[in-house]
Amino acid sequence: MLNFLLLGAGRIGKMHANIIHDHPKANLKYVYDLNKKSSSIISQKYKCNSTNNPYEIINSPEIDAVVIASSTPTHIEFINKSVKAGKAIFCEKPIDLNIRKVNRCWDKIKNSNVPIQIGFNRRYDPGHNEVQKSLIAGKIGKLEMIVITSRDPFPPPMSYLKSSGGIFRDCSIHDFDLARFILKNDPIVEVYANASRNVSKDFVKVNDYDTTMCILKSKKGVLIHINNSRRAIYGYDQRLEVFGSKGMLISNNIPKNNVESFNEKYSFSKNKIHNFFLERYHDSYRLQFDDFIKSVLNNAKPKVSFDDGKKALIIADCATQSVKRNKIIKIK
Repeated sequence: MLNFLLLGAGRIGKMHANIIHDHPKANLKYVYDLNKKSSSIISQKYKCNSTNNPYEIINSPEIDAVVIASSTPTHIEFINKSVKAGKAIFCEKPIDLNIRKVNRCWDKIKNSNVPIQIGFNRRYDPGHNEVQKSLIAGKIGKLEMIVITSRDPFPPPMSYLKSSGGIFRDCSIHDFDLARFILKNDPIVEVYANASRNVSKDFVKVNDYDTTMCILKSKKGVLIHINNSRRAIYGYDQRLEVFGSKGMLISNNIPKNNVESFNEKYSFSKNKIHNFFLERYHDSYRLQFDDFIKSVLNNAKPKVSFDDGKKALIIADCATQSVKRNKIIKIK
């Protein structure tokens, strides 16, 4: 049984609190958030302790592991403190919005044996995961192309946009990691991105975009197309298509159930897809946490490492530069 400190009691923190509580080998011992009301809600619901001093609890012998679900600017500080205390770490993406800070963090902690897993949960989606397994098994021959669609049902509020780091670091970063997961040992070497503001004028105010397309190229010549939008009126649109010399694999949107309706007005009508990421990736969030628990208990390296978080951020930075400079960016 691992005793956990949860750092962050917002939307993601609440989800993690529930996952920790439900896992048979995890115990939510403490929760911290600057917003004491939010941490109090979690502490009362799951009968754990709320703390005003996260650093004291990080160093407590009662704690085995830390889940970092706080705001992005706090991630590196909490990682450094937790590594120093020898606590296993699960950290939500991104590690930080600034690659220099990420590199400095890595220089400090790289010689430690503390397990660190970054929260790229798309890898654990059963459909996406099966696509990778089938590809490795040779079911579609030589990989030639990857197409990833990721569209939010509606844009986030202005307060979030101001600190998100931009659509590539906030939204597309999941898709960059998913592409790397599918490619396995074939690194992405080129990025070309284009972007528009089609959804809201708010994106002009924060110097961000709401509609993007990226074309990436791997070292072996695989082409990757990623399209993102901050508005899909039909729900949370998540699709992965992998094309090879002998066929194609698709991990598609998941409706709330698979019933099809037929009447005088329409045929093959299905129920709406899930409305947002908490519902769509419900299973993958739990599977990634279970994998983290197993890696800690078995003294194994987490499958989604600090380096994975760093490389996804580098691609996001290159996409941002590509839009600004309107050119292909080579990844060094």
